[in-house]
Amino acid sequence: MSPGKPNPRSRARRLALQGLYEWQLSGNPPAEIETRYLIEKQGTRLDVAYFRELMKEVPKHVAELDEYIAPLLSRPFDEVDPVEKSVLRLGAYELAYHPEIPYRVVINEAVELAKTFGAEQGHRFINGIMDRLAASLREVEVRASRG
Repeated sequence: MSPGKPNPRSRARRLALQGLYEWQLSGNPPAEIETRYLIEKQGTRLDVAYFRELMKEVPKHVAELDEYIAPLLSRPFDEVDPVEKSVLRLGAYELAYHPEIPYRVVINEAVELAKTFGAEQGHRFINGIMDRLAASLREVEVRASRG
């Protein structure tokens, strides 16, 4: 995959990140945001099922995801940039609920989302938190990969 052309699953993550960000700031129902985004992105090579899952499940599990993330932060969770918060929630969801996706892929995708949508050095923050999150949620997989 070339860096300029995300695959359908990566596109689903990108669109879900935008939707989760909107949900977080506006409070609009995730299903409404999902429908509007799918209409706007018709014809795009997008993993629609995965996008729908992320838009439904991340908000549904947000309290649990925040509990995984908050202890790893050096500041209160409500002070985290909204884009970074959405990236962390999406990544935490994938680590917790998609063991078939290698943890390194989850971290890489989160870092790429932060580079694209986040603050200038936000990807470094995301990388550090996601690495520690993977070590706690995927302990066996992380240990095995590190020898």
